[in-house]
Amino acid sequence: MTMNTTIASWGLSSFLAIMTFLFIIRIILTWYPQVEINRLPWTLIIYPTEPFLTPVRKVISPLGGVDISPIILVGIFSLLREILLGQQGLITMTLRAN
Repeated sequence: MTMNTTIASWGLSSFLAIMTFLFIIRIILTWYPQVEINRLPWTLIIYPTEPFLTPVRKVISPLGGVDISPIILVGIFSLLREILLGQQGLITMTLRAN
């Protein structure tokens, strides 16, 4: 196991965890429509998540006025993190084999 693969694994894990956290905050923000999302600190949450949310919204439109795309992406990012980096994850098992 080289230092680069460990750093890459840690970086991917951190990215997926941070994005999951940001999507959870996006879910909470949907409860407060009066929040001005174009102002700090909300822009720090909106800008990194919007590129992921836009394609999902094109496929799954809001149901009854409720945008469920952040919920779907929390599930996708959590699943990816578990499949790739969990205890039996593909990357974890590959690193252990080397």
